[in-house]
Amino acid sequence: MEFAILLEYGWVLLLLIGLEGLLAADNALVLAIMVKHLPEEQRKKALFYGLAGAFVFRFASLFAISFLVNVWQVQAIGALYLLFIAINHIVRKTIFKKTINKEKESKEKKQTSFWGTVIKIELADIAFAVDSILAAVALAVTLPNTPLPQIGGLDGGKFLVIFAGGLIGLIIMRFAANYFVTLLKAKPGLEIAAFMIVGWVGVKLSVYTLSHPELSVLPEAFAKSVAWKATFYSVLILIAVGGWFLSKKKEVDASEGYSEEL
Repeated sequence: MEFAILLEYGWVLLLLIGLEGLLAADNALVLAIMVKHLPEEQRKKALFYGLAGAFVFRFASLFAISFLVNVWQVQAIGALYLLFIAINHIVRKTIFKKTINKEKESKEKKQTSFWGTVIKIELADIAFAVDSILAAVALAVTLPNTPLPQIGGLDGGKFLVIFAGGLIGLIIMRFAANYFVTLLKAKPGLEIAAFMIVGWVGVKLSVYTLSHPELSVLPEAFAKSVAWKATFYSVLILIAVGGWFLSKKKEVDASEGYSEEL
């Protein structure tokens, strides 16, 4: 494989690690909130089932999307979904923040049984898996093809990058979630930046969809052109840097309950 291709694959994998880290932290924080009403023993079991579910659903999503990725209707749905979750999350975090906090407080008062909590966690895992895999597919789909054999409808190299991204997300949820959650608590603007990146990745998938031969709204070569790739990565880096430097630093209380459970 040529050095330039390896460099591009390595760059996308690096981006996936950062994005998966922030998304996994947000996911882990949600799971910690969902189980915190349970007794300690049941909490650990519920989180274990949550991690097992995350593993199963993430890789089921990967293998399903590998066969459907070249269907422009699937690409369009994926792009719209990424844009929706990004806009929905940012609006809820910025405009309806107080309402969400009140909803959380009322939900905390309504305690769910152990198995009811596990079912909720598994449903959340499905949503997390779709988010993660779609974002990885959108980043990897315009990479150059490799000599590796195809898996489903995907080039082998692209499949491996998406697989690595999903695996890294799971590893972060299991072993490094504390670090990323603490980072998000210290710099809350990073969470907004992460979902802005998800939305921007949705735009990338939209461009790829509009360049599909069956639609031809944009020239087929545009989605893989150097100009578009340079624009995409430049904006992505600006969002990440802006999220880091424009975020007000907050002191994090090390004694907060979520840290130990994650």
